Amino acid sequence: MTFKVLLAFVLSLSIVIAAIGQQPSPTPPTRQSETDQKPTTPDVDTQDVVKITTNLVQIDAVVTKDGKAVTDLQPGDFEISEDNKPQAITNFSYISNLANVAATVPPLKYAKDNTAPPVPPAKINPNDQRRIVALVVDDLGISWEGISPLRSQVRKFLDTLAPNDLVAIIRTGGDVGALQQFTNDRRVLQAAVDHLRWNPCSRAGMHVFAPIGSLGPNTGLCSQYVINSTFKSLQFIVRGMRDLPGRKSLVFFSDYLPFQDQEPSAYEETQNSQSDSAAPDNNSTDPSLPDPGIGYRYQLQKVAELAIRGSVVIYSVDTRGLQYTGPTAADRITFPSRQNVNPNQVLTDIMGARSRQLTAGREGSGLIARQTGGFLVRNSNDFGLKRIMQDQEGYYLIGFRPAEETFNRNFHHIKVKVKRGGLSVRTREGFYGFTNEEARPKNLSADDEMSRALMSPFNAKDINVRLTSFFIDDPKDGALIRSFVFLDSHDLNFTEADSWHSTNLDIQTVIFGDNGRVIAKEDRNGRLRFRDNAYERAMREGIAYSFDIPVKTRGAFQFRVAVRDLTSNKIGSAGQFIDVPNLQAGALALSGIVARELPANGVIPDTEPVASGPGVRQFRQGTTVAFAHAIYNGVRQGQPAQLYARIRLVRDGKIVFTGEPTPITINGQADPQRLTNVMKLQIGSDLIPGDYVCQIVVTDAPDNSKPRVASQWIDFEIVK
Repeated sequence: MTFKVLLAFVLSLSIVIAAIGQQPSPTPPTRQSETDQKPTTPDVDTQDVVKITTNLVQIDAVVTKDGKAVTDLQPGDFEISEDNKPQAITNFSYISNLANVAATVPPLKYAKDNTAPPVPPAKINPNDQRRIVALVVDDLGISWEGISPLRSQVRKFLDTLAPNDLVAIIRTGGDVGALQQFTNDRRVLQAAVDHLRWNPCSRAGMHVFAPIGSLGPNTGLCSQYVINSTFKSLQFIVRGMRDLPGRKSLVFFSDYLPFQDQEPSAYEETQNSQSDSAAPDNNSTDPSLPDPGIGYRYQLQKVAELAIRGSVVIYSVDTRGLQYTGPTAADRITFPSRQNVNPNQVLTDIMGARSRQLTAGREGSGLIARQTGGFLVRNSNDFGLKRIMQDQEGYYLIGFRPAEETFNRNFHHIKVKVKRGGLSVRTREGFYGFTNEEARPKNLSADDEMSRALMSPFNAKDINVRLTSFFIDDPKDGALIRSFVFLDSHDLNFTEADSWHSTNLDIQTVIFGDNGRVIAKEDRNGRLRFRDNAYERAMREGIAYSFDIPVKTRGAFQFRVAVRDLTSNKIGSAGQFIDVPNLQAGALALSGIVARELPANGVIPDTEPVASGPGVRQFRQGTTVAFAHAIYNGVRQGQPAQLYARIRLVRDGKIVFTGEPTPITINGQADPQRLTNVMKLQIGSDLIPGDYVCQIVVTDAPDNSKPRVASQWIDFEIVK
């Protein structure tokens, strides 16, 4: 295997960078250092919310008054019991999930631009205070009538998120391949909402209530088989969330998840058996769980127990909302001709049956919410999403020392009371008598560790991996994702033999699409060998590696890379969201952005220090940075080109600088449909070190009332 930096895209832009080297570059206004204002945050990355050990049982509790969080309670305000036996509180704290917004950087310059796209998201840092929410849409249990209002409410919900909130939108009826979609990137979340469709196999059918006297069934032929798929999806999602830090939330949207003690059909029994035996994370990896059997009740209890162990709170939403249970125009009601039949009684029976249907359909959802410390939202057309998010603003951690009989493999009920009047408290119903060590999977293989690194929204840190990935459309090869990977050599194990220094690496890449579907995956194993000066340079500047991956589909994807040192088994990972546009439709679009610091003379040499290459994205104060990109479909047929670009600088989700529109040069470019452009930005010498985002916004014909707009962004770090 040959490790080689392929800088074709960047080098093709160096001529343009040199040509504009004498043009003035915008300089953001500077500020004095605000490091003293940085908020202190709890170390949520190492924090176990639900902790069950031989020395400590710790659970989370939410206290509210009139729907608002109560945050000033002390240990003496609480009483906690296990199986009705009072316990002495030994550990106590309050954890806030809301960041200190007062410490963020205020806007420095902002020109109002009605055509500009949304502000790029803030960079994800594992130790930031945040809410982590999985919106699980049970499209296998939602009626055709319910999908449209669901999409509408979720779109409204996305507009209320805080910059640090991490959200995933997952469908039970899709390919739940990985939980990679936790993000604060609105592009990805909106794309997921666009994919919410009614599933013809939905057990809820076309209508919330099947019209009386209608011809044909309300549900499809495949609907009788899908409840097992909902259970399996929920278990998979909750298992995946347990590796995320802190207290997580799962909002489950469904019309119909019953709670039954009956045995499922023979088909479901077979499918349960097959999926359990084939699953990589089956019951054998959770020895703390009792044998759930195959009944609905046991499957729901398994979901709840997995959620408790994984510090996941489940909120359930009855997506039928507030329903009218009486007759409607769609019903064809006939009254028996017998004289003793009261028509009013017929109508009363219809309303009673539909009311019972509403109640039965949410019993299972209510069970898993109640057992995990959440609540059920019913009879609400806005689905109670605001209330759910308010409930996640913070929580108390309460712990006590367990007795020996706690670990008897039985279920133990937990109750928490607040001594003050007028307050409501919710917590998990209890736990099974196993320690966390007994409940967690044992002896993960190297492949399992790599898979976890690829799926997690947080980067593995044993090896410092920096990644720059971007979309390009090559005239010959079509759509590609081009990636530059930077590795810190000091994190790798080198062996020396015959003056050669070598290290063995496993580099895995994966592209995730909608709902966790794997679009492309590659595994590269190989040896890096350096000699004399090359080894010294690698240790001094790091190692760069570049590759292309073709993509045949369009949409929002996440590209992730994981690197493992085969000698030490240390792992590092990184990821980036990439939007691959549909160029065939003729829409204005941008490639990804390549950023690099310019030398004093404005010309990038053919050979440059690896540490200053496009994979690192660390730029010093007082320097000038070039942001190179390609513009697709910029010239409309039969019309003169009028393209303008502007640069925006964003920190912590807020715009801190907006440049003036700059016309894009068309003359001299070989392909008018694949234009090359470079924007330069001078980094102020006093600009605060930290993480930033550069957004490039391109418009055509700005005097047009409806100009075409395209944007891309890239994150980078300013260092002293």
